[in-house]
Formats: sequence, structure tokens, C-alpha cells
Amino acid sequence: MPNYSAPAPASSSWVSSWCLQRGLNCRLSVIRRGQLFDLRLEPRLVTCGPLPGNSTKAAPTRGNISIIKMKGDAARSTGGSRQKQAGKLWDSMKITGFILGTGLLLFAAFRNSVTWHLQKFWGASGNFWQAQWEKVLHLLGGNQWAIFLLGTALVPSLVYWCFNGLLMVADGTGKPNFITRYRIQLGKNDPVDPAKLRQAVHTVLFNQVFISLPMMMLMLPIMKWRGQPCSEELPTFHWFLLELSIFTLVEEILFYYSHRLVHHPLLYKRIHKKHHEWTAPIGVVSLYAHPVEHLFSNMLPLLVGPIILGSHVASIMVWLCLAILTTSISHCGYHLPFLPSPEFHDFHHLKFNQCYGVLGVLDRLHGTDTLFKQTKAYERHVILLSLTPLTESIPDSPKKAK
Repeated sequence: MPNYSAPAPASSSWVSSWCLQRGLNCRLSVIRRGQLFDLRLEPRLVTCGPLPGNSTKAAPTRGNISIIKMKGDAARSTGGSRQKQAGKLWDSMKITGFILGTGLLLFAAFRNSVTWHLQKFWGASGNFWQAQWEKVLHLLGGNQWAIFLLGTALVPSLVYWCFNGLLMVADGTGKPNFITRYRIQLGKNDPVDPAKLRQAVHTVLFNQVFISLPMMMLMLPIMKWRGQPCSEELPTFHWFLLELSIFTLVEEILFYYSHRLVHHPLLYKRIHKKHHEWTAPIGVVSLYAHPVEHLFSNMLPLLVGPIILGSHVASIMVWLCLAILTTSISHCGYHLPFLPSPEFHDFHHLKFNQCYGVLGVLDRLHGTDTLFKQTKAYERHVILLSLTPLTESIPDSPKKAK
């Protein structure tokens, strides 16, 4: 089929006359008003265009015209638009690369600067902390059982009771005011029921003595198989930071899913309901749980990370102390200045089916924080950097206050 080129048709009558002049199969491509048309002409009698004048009848002509309007811009601009798109994509890639590269360089410089100073403070190369560690080893005569249980059981327990002992004074007496004024759930545990508090203390002591301590005793042979947990040389600060990151990630995964598991109706009534007796929690309640839950949901998520990495007992000790302080703050019931926000887990105790995790990453992934995000508690879920309680600066709505 031959192809012909022609000027853009001024009207349908022009097309008719053009067809009358050529009684053959042909294809014509024309551009009219920036759009591309395809004209297919066949030598059979059809109507094509109006008759001269204003008549509404069509004139018979030879040739069949099919006009197909092509989408987009004119064909002549297609190549140019593709080049422009490719140029924009390349510019975007260059800008993204520049931003990421600059950010990585700044992060690396900042990290090297900070960790260099902290490395000196940590003292893994032979100064203060290494000297103190060697004194402990000498004092205990190199007894690995004593060293390991001191670092993994005794020290974390002392941290737990010292911190929660101060909070229990405020819980039991309602004083001092500089603590109780930061209460999250106003009007609850003000003061706490003494009998209920004693029951919580007894349960926690039972879990620590009969669950946590035996687990630590079983853990030492595993750690000796994995490495040298009680070696004389402390880990470097860089390695400890890496360990801490992995510990946190492993805990978040294991705690979230084990926590959701005990919320299953079959397990909740028999196991997890004990922990949720406190809809307005206090610090000591962080370890108030059924022994099975304490084993699988409280302890295992903390210990799997160190076992995987074969960590030093000093790293395990610091990690357990940080984890205990974090969970105690999450349960304390007070949004204290300059400390991590406990609003997330406090809301879990209030609503039961929201906010299962520690960091909130998996809650966001699984959508188990949607209700929390619609509340004033979510607005208060920040580190308080002033002395004004957030219940005053961001109060609940009047309906919720009632």
C-alpha cells in the first residue's frame, strides 16, 4: 500500500475532493491541530464529507476513509518527550546520589568522632573500665560461675529493685508531688492498693528466684560453648554498639510475636490475664506475670541475642540492665521528664489489643497501633523536655476526661 503525505486538511470537503482524485488504496498520515490522524482509503463508494452549501446530505465519493486519532502528542514530539523524561530521571538519580552520599559521609564522620571519644571512655584498650574489670576477676578468683551470675542475675536485679523501689514509694504514698504530678492515668493508683502491691512484689520475687536464676545457670554452659563469656579482655565499644543493635532487633521480633501469642483467647485466660490485672500499671508490674509468660515472653527475647553472638558477660550485663530500666519505665505509669515515653505500653494495658511491641516497629507493620494513633496519648508519646506534665499541655478531650 503506497503512502502519501499531504498538508493538514482544512475541512472534511477537502478530504472528499482528495479522495475523488485518487481511486486507489492508499494510506495518508496527517497532523491537524497538533494531533496525528491516520487516513485509510479504499476504492468503493461511500459517503465522505458534506455537499457544497449548507445541505445536510452527504456526497457520494469513491474511497472509504477511516480516521484514527492517535493518543498523545504529535508523532514529531514523541522522541523529544522521551529524551526529556530520560533527562529528568538522570537528574533525579544524580540528586539522590548526591544527597545519600553526603548523608553517609556526614554520618560516618559523626560516628567516627563520637565513637572515638566513647571508645576512650569505654576503655577496652586498657584504661579505666578494663582495670576495673580485672579487679573484679581477681576479687572473684576467676570463678566463672560467680562472675557470670554476678553480671547476669545479681546486678540486673539490683538495678530493678533500686529503680522500682523509688517508684513504689510514690505509688504507695502518693508523694512526692514532683513524681506523682506526671501520672499518665489520672485518678488511678493514687495511691495504689497496698495488698495488690504486696502480691505483685511476691510474684516478681518468685519469678526472679525460680525462673530467671535457673535460666542464667543454664545459659553459662551454652555461652561457654559459643565463646569465652568471662574472658579478661572486654569487647571494644564499636562491637558493643553492634551487639546492642542486634539485641534490640531480636527482642523486638521475639517479644512482639510472643506477646501477641499470649493474647490468643486460649492462652490469655490461663496465662497473660495475670499481667493485665493492672489496667493502670506501675513499675514493679513489669515482671509481674505468670511463670510461663516470664520464661517465654520476658526472658527468652532478651537472651537469644547474646546467645547468637556469643557475647561477653559485660555486654550481657549492660544489655539486661538497659532492658530492665526500659520495661520498668514503660510500666511505671508516670511520664517523667527526660526519660523515654511510657505512653505506648501504658495504652496497651488500657486497651489490651493495641501496642504489643517494644519499639512499635512491628505494630506499625501489622497495624496494631491504629487506634493508638487516633488518641491524645499518641500526641503525648514523646520525650518530655520540660517540667510541665503532658497531661496539662496536651489534655484529653472533655468526653474522655469524664
